Parts: sequence; C-alpha cells; structure tokens
Amino acid sequence: MTWRIDSRVEDLLKKGEDLAGLEVEEAVHLLKIRPGSREMYALMETADRISRRQFNGKGELHFHIGVNASPCPYNCRFCSLTVEAGVFTQSVEFGPERVLSWAREGQKQGADALNLMSTGTFPLGKLLEIGRFLRDRVSTPLVANTRDLTHEEGEALLEAGFVGAYHSVRLGEGRDTPFSVQKRIQTIRVLRDVGLRWMNCVEPVGPEHTPEEIAELMVLARRYGATYSGVMRRINFPGSPMGDRGMITEMELARMVAVSRLVMGDRVKAHCTHEPNVLSLIAGANLLFPEVGSSPRDRKADTGKGRGTDLSGCGRMLTETGWDPGMPSNCFLPPRA
Repeated sequence: MTWRIDSRVEDLLKKGEDLAGLEVEEAVHLLKIRPGSREMYALMETADRISRRQFNGKGELHFHIGVNASPCPYNCRFCSLTVEAGVFTQSVEFGPERVLSWAREGQKQGADALNLMSTGTFPLGKLLEIGRFLRDRVSTPLVANTRDLTHEEGEALLEAGFVGAYHSVRLGEGRDTPFSVQKRIQTIRVLRDVGLRWMNCVEPVGPEHTPEEIAELMVLARRYGATYSGVMRRINFPGSPMGDRGMITEMELARMVAVSRLVMGDRVKAHCTHEPNVLSLIAGANLLFPEVGSSPRDRKADTGKGRGTDLSGCGRMLTETGWDPGMPSNCFLPPRA
C-alpha cells in the first residue's frame, strides 16, 4: 500500500526541506493538520531531519535562572508573578552569590547559556550588577530576559557582559498584557541595533489562539532574524486567571514546533520548545531550558523545587532522542554575513 499525504502538505514540506522558509498562509495550512494524521508525522519527520542536518546533531541547554519572584503590577494574565494572580505577595530576590552558585552548576553541567530572567519592575541596574558579577566568574554566555529596553539600556547590557536577550511579542499582546505589539518590536530592533543576539519563542500558546495569529509570530521571528525561535505552550498554574481556557497538549505543541522550524528556514542557529518535552525533540526542536529561580509558570519562588526540569533531566531528554548536548553551541558563533 502506497503511503500518501495531502499534495498541498507535500509541496510545503518540500519547500521547508529546502530551507526556503514559509510564509503566513503556508504556515497556517500546516497548523491545521490534524494531530495524529499521516501529514502530521510527515511534518514532524521533515522538521526533525532538517534540524539534525543544520544543527549538526547539537542539543542545546540554555539554563534559565529567575533572579526574583515579586508581585508584578503589569499583570500579564498568563504569569504567576503578577499582583492579579495573588501567588506572590512579598518580593523574593536571589542574591549574587546564590545566582553564582546556580551559574557555576550550569557551567559544570555543560549549559550553553545562562538566561537571567527578572520581572518587569526589577531594576535594570541590579540585573546589570549581576551580569558584571557573573561575567568575571563564569565563562558561559549570558542572556538577559527583562523588560522593554531603550538603545542606551541595550548598550548597558552589552557592557555588563550579556551577549543576547530573550524577548518576544506574546500571543494576546495588548489584550492579555498591557504592552503594545509595536513596543515589543521596538525592543527587538534595539537588540539588533546594539549587537545583542535576539532570542525568541512563540508563546504562550493556548487553545484560544488561532492558526493565523500563531503563524504571524512565527514569520515575525524569521523576518527580524531571531538567533533561535520555537514554541512554548501556556501552563495554567493553579489559580491562573486563564485557567478556564485550558491548555494545548504536547502533541499539539510538537506540531507547532515542527511548523515553526519550517518557517525559520536556513538562518536560525537552534530551535526551542518549552516546557521540556520529548515529542518536540523529534519534531525539529534541539534546545531545552532547564530552570531554577523564579518562573512565570510556577507557584514556588524557586522552580527548581517545583515544576522546573533540571540540567541533568534536560540532558537525558536530548541524549535519549539522539541529540548531543556535549558539542559546542551553535547559538554563539559569529553571525553570518
């Protein structure tokens, strides 16, 4: 019996295999593929194959360290670190020595980057101090995950030792957050202008988000030159204001990761999924985020004692799916001309 798939899907997979990148309408078509169908497994196989070829089998571990857990007044509705969520009523800050301990453990276990996350009102000056403190004590590249930035602030991150910054236009931006899409894109432009690598993910995906709005953010990541992109699903922590909307499954997440991988084409250095899961690692993803410190998906101030997956656990996921986390990172090579 001949194994056949939809001809339109077949054409798009061929375009993706050629690393040409996909446009919004093409990504929408693939995002509508039925989970569990032949087309879905063909999509996952294509994304997996091009990632293994392009990334040379490298599995990436970017170690998330949340430096503070404070009730944030911006009230992004998917985040546990907000006043509205009511999870954290007092501020918790992890001091430089605690952060250094985590950073050294990350370096010891082969983390490819240290992602330092702070809440929206955490003083940027404190984050810069932490960056300078770590820069002189560990060699692992530093990536910031903080609020919107001006050019001057972006240059200050560079001076403090950061080589990149995570920033995204979130799904529901301006509706589930108080920020505009234009403001978020302006920060992405700042990162590019000052020479920081821009790290991205399409997030936080829930069942209410349409294929069209998801596809638009996937294409935005390629258009603005993300070092990596990928997909993160929304986690509805107990008491989440968005809990009644439900969550997508890991199978749905893997399908989206595969589509995002084909969208990104040949310029990307890695492709991520979050939270860590095995299915996405055979659907085009090769980058996982072990976590300690604060997390917008957890009710514990230190997610390393909650739902966060540790470095060894993420490393096992990568090796079990045929990725080698011991190779040098692709994300911090000199940019292509």
